[in-house]
Amino acid sequence: MRKLLISLAFGSAFAALPVIVNAKGCLKGAAVGGVAGHVAGHHGLIGAAAGCVIERHREKVKDKTATEPAVPAPEKDLTPKSTKPDTPAK
Repeated sequence: MRKLLISLAFGSAFAALPVIVNAKGCLKGAAVGGVAGHVAGHHGLIGAAAGCVIERHREKVKDKTATEPAVPAPEKDLTPKSTKPDTPAK
């Protein structure tokens, strides 16, 4: 029975490994959220989970904006416009 529990523990850890690798920003968010949750009423675990989700979202947005090409602003026509109406030459 003990061997079965140990093998299940290692198996679940290795199964979750790809998810952990892609969790950019989660550790920082969990640390900050855990401290904030602890200070705000001893809810450190809930704060850590929320911090992880928030930081993961921020990292995804940051990665998305970094990979998108910058769109240049439309150029303005700076030539002066004539205010007089066009009159035919005589």
